[in-house]
Amino acid sequence: MNISQRYAETEVSGMNQIELESRALIKAASSLNFIKENWEQKHGDLNDALDKNKRLWTIIAGAISDNSSPQPPELRQNLLSLAVFVFKHTLDIMANPKPESLDVLININMNIARGLSEKPDTRE
Repeated sequence: MNISQRYAETEVSGMNQIELESRALIKAASSLNFIKENWEQKHGDLNDALDKNKRLWTIIAGAISDNSSPQPPELRQNLLSLAVFVFKHTLDIMANPKPESLDVLININMNIARGLSEKPDTRE
């Protein structure tokens, strides 16, 4: 194991669940964006990146659908609906791949990551 791998593992082990989820969403969005921006050279990597994003959203959907999830029911339902949209849009992209079709998934991931990263306002 090289030094950068050890650093990455140490950095990840010090994060809480929300930070990990946010980072995973950003990483998936970044992969999709890299493919979009380098379409001619990287479109062959699209299915792998879409599969990783789909697996991430499967984990999110599974966690949020658990009745012991601490989020309010309305938020849970909205995230489940969003996950279904992500799954359908992913299939659409696989059937008709175009670089601009990745924008939706990139924006969803980045907006959810941004929301996870925001600190709740504790002022009253």
